[in-house]
Amino acid sequence: MASERIAVIGAGSWGTALALQLARNGHVVGLWGHSPERVAAIQNSRRNEQYLPDIDLPKNILATASLAEAARDSRYICLVTPSHGLRRIYQKLQPYIEKNSFIVSAIKGIENETLFTMSRLIESLNAESGGGYNPPAVLSGPSFAWEVARAMPTATTIGCVDLAIAARWQRIFGAPGFRVYTSGDVIGLELSAALKNIIAIATGICDGLGYGSNTRAALITRGLAEITRLGVAMGANSTTFLGLSGVGDLILTCTGALSRNRRTGLMLAEGKNLEEIHQCLQMVAEGIKTTKSAFFLARKMGVEMPIVEQMHQILYEGKSCAAAARDLLMREPKPE
Repeated sequence: MASERIAVIGAGSWGTALALQLARNGHVVGLWGHSPERVAAIQNSRRNEQYLPDIDLPKNILATASLAEAARDSRYICLVTPSHGLRRIYQKLQPYIEKNSFIVSAIKGIENETLFTMSRLIESLNAESGGGYNPPAVLSGPSFAWEVARAMPTATTIGCVDLAIAARWQRIFGAPGFRVYTSGDVIGLELSAALKNIIAIATGICDGLGYGSNTRAALITRGLAEITRLGVAMGANSTTFLGLSGVGDLILTCTGALSRNRRTGLMLAEGKNLEEIHQCLQMVAEGIKTTKSAFFLARKMGVEMPIVEQMHQILYEGKSCAAAARDLLMREPKPE
């Protein structure tokens, strides 16, 4: 398709990787980062040394610390901020968004305070500012930033209630090494993308405690069952959870060495606290905050999610990893 000017809001590893994918497709990308110092370093070195240090950024990626500059002349806006920062950043971005723009969220999380998915949060903020916006799309699927930045093949899904908008984004992102499917099940894509991070932390804990491949496979499978139960209760299509954003991303995040959520679980099993883990990662492990959202969302919807419950107790109630694993195994037997 014709070259477009596209704003990518968020210059972490995933935002930079998506900016690279768009730039390879011939688009001009305004890549926004919140730190003027880091943006200046990107401009000078043509690399994002903090997140993707070995990747050269082409000249059609224009790094900026100005939201107005990033969004200038951009009909397409890709949001790649941490989930807990989206509300604040999007409110600052809104004055620079034209009403006929197309927005896609590549964020995997659920807001703690409102229990909103990212698309619902965007919709609520658009309504507060007077409406007239196109419905937001969401991008999800098995896609480590490090591999996407190196053009290693993967497949993803873009969802929107308006499939014509999903198809627009499909054409913009799609390439032989970055295959994009479309879907109308936005809530299913978002819930699977967010909740798999919790299961990945749990899997890391089990690996860190020395449990084997049997345990990992069982945990991933029962985790998928929990995610599907909540998703269906919230109106999602059960088949979405068997797709790229569901089981595909779940397997990747629970088993891949690049998974920061799995690494979080490994460090929890070692006895590290959340502050120590953050210092080690230097990046956001979305599953930590999403655990709190999922715990209260399950209660609100009346859905049983024992893995999420145990993870909430580990992360927010001081329970030991060994005790949580024991309590999961001691649950009353029941049919699958």
